[in-house]
Amino acid sequence: MRIKDLLGGAKPVVSFEFFPPKTDDGVEKLYRAVEALKPCRPSFVSVTYGAGGSTRDRTLELVGRIKHELGIETMAHLTCVGASQTQLAATLEKLAAAGVENVLALRGDPPKGEASFLPAEGGFSHASQLVAFIRREGYPFCVGAACYPEGHPEAPDLTADLAHLATKVEAGVEFLISQLFFDNQDFFPFVRRARSLGIEVPILPGLMPVTNVSQVQRFTKMCGARIPQELQRRLSIVERDPAAVVAAGVYWTTVQAQQLLDHGVPGLHFYTLNQSSATLAVHAALGL
Repeated sequence: MRIKDLLGGAKPVVSFEFFPPKTDDGVEKLYRAVEALKPCRPSFVSVTYGAGGSTRDRTLELVGRIKHELGIETMAHLTCVGASQTQLAATLEKLAAAGVENVLALRGDPPKGEASFLPAEGGFSHASQLVAFIRREGYPFCVGAACYPEGHPEAPDLTADLAHLATKVEAGVEFLISQLFFDNQDFFPFVRRARSLGIEVPILPGLMPVTNVSQVQRFTKMCGARIPQELQRRLSIVERDPAAVVAAGVYWTTVQAQQLLDHGVPGLHFYTLNQSSATLAVHAALGL
């Protein structure tokens, strides 16, 4: 089912994001983690590309298995990293053949060791070009894209970042999923600015329960997200107790998610980091 149609329902959607492991054993462990979330009745599950566009085949394998074996709707990430238009077309053909209906179109991060993004020969420099390509070639996918409540790390300012977002949407994006954030006061003004610019597609907030302090510090530094002072204080108190860190992270995300739902967001997108327990705890606390 197309995510755009899922977003039109009476209840908010709930979705979970995973990344494909590099080994067959890791793939099976991930598959079991997704299976554990099935009682949550997720609206869809998304599977990323690996860093630098690697593990592409595993992404294709996982979205097909999750959709057909577990009966959960899926969305495949598709990046411009290291791919020509011909290679991107081949990937899109495989996704269509596997019955996948939803794609998240991304530029992607520069490969490890490279300071800036360089397009592959015959490839694209921006997600908006990838979106336009999917539309121009007539692929039947429901296409989503990313947005950044605190601004993309490479954007000179929030105004320029929103202008790039508007270009993506105009190219044919049907919904947006935000980069993770920990303060709703970053998300609500962002949505207002987007709407004032004429961006009307649904915007799903992206949330991540903290389960490891050093991990979340690395992750937020990489993607440009901010850890609020109050959350930092709470984590510093319990950082030597792994179970207490998870409990603090689950509590923070539950409160954050409930406030977002109270403000009428169309759904919640959880970055799981391939772990189901913390996300399950948040979902249970929300009573979704």
